[in-house]
This record gives sequence, structure tokens and C-alpha cells, in this order.
Amino acid sequence: MNIAMNAVVSLDVELSDIWGNLIQRSEEPVQYLHGGYGDIFPAVEAALEGCQERDRVEVRMEPEDAFGEYDEKLIILVPRNQFPEGLEIGMRVEGDGGDSLQGMLFTVTDIAEGKVVLDGNHPLAGLALKFAGTVTGVRPATDTEIANGSADDPRSVVVRALP
Repeated sequence: MNIAMNAVVSLDVELSDIWGNLIQRSEEPVQYLHGGYGDIFPAVEAALEGCQERDRVEVRMEPEDAFGEYDEKLIILVPRNQFPEGLEIGMRVEGDGGDSLQGMLFTVTDIAEGKVVLDGNHPLAGLALKFAGTVTGVRPATDTEIANGSADDPRSVVVRALP
């Protein structure tokens, strides 16, 4: 079966920077519902169109095709006293306060002089990436999967930029 609209695709995935340094490799195949449902990078989905089991694709993605450009406006300073004890650099925290940052995930990048530096950019924002995937399976989606807009397999994942 060729990959087309409403096919559930299983992939072994490798994500690396453009110099070939491995960032992430799937331990087992991941699945997504093909056809513009937003569960995979559009550039990767386009490259997979028409492929079949055992085909391999490699796609170079510029930042705007992957996790977006780095946005300095997403760096904020917050008073340290607004956080509980035990806060450490590298932790992820959710924005609150009723503004446009509510619900956003931030990474703690520095703690100094009574302030916490939070970065709302995806850790891979601003980077050109290479996506390599080998198709390990293709099957027709069920009516439920199509209605839900995602593969029903619990191993299915979203391989796309987060809003």
C-alpha cells in the first residue's frame, strides 16, 4: 500500500542537526495519520506521499519548516519568589497569570539575583534539521481514526512543531 490520504503510517525516525549530530532516534516505530491532520511536519508528510513500506526519506528542514525561528520575545524575567523551592536550571514550567503566556511551556535557563530567566522557545527553535525516516508499515485508517484525526495506536506520536 502506498502512503496516501487517510493512511496510518509507521516510521522509524531519526532527527539530527544539519551536521549529522543525532538529536533523537525512535526506539520503536512511531505512527501518524497521513493527510494534513497536523501530526507530522508538513515537509516530511509531503516527502512521504506515495511511499511504501521499506522506503526511506530524508528531509532537510529550515527552522520555519521545523520548530520555528528563535523568538527573543519569548524570553522573560520573573521574580524568584514566584516559584517554589527546588527550582533548577533546565526545569520546565507552565506559564500562568491570565495573559498570552498562560499554558505555554518555558525552560528555566538561569536563576540569579532574585530573578528567573524563562525561555518559551522550543529547544530546537532556530535550527535547521534533518529528518530521516524509514517506513515500517502502512495501513488504511479506521473510521474512528479519521474522525479523531489521529492514529488510535497508543504508540502514535505527534512529530511536529508545537504552537
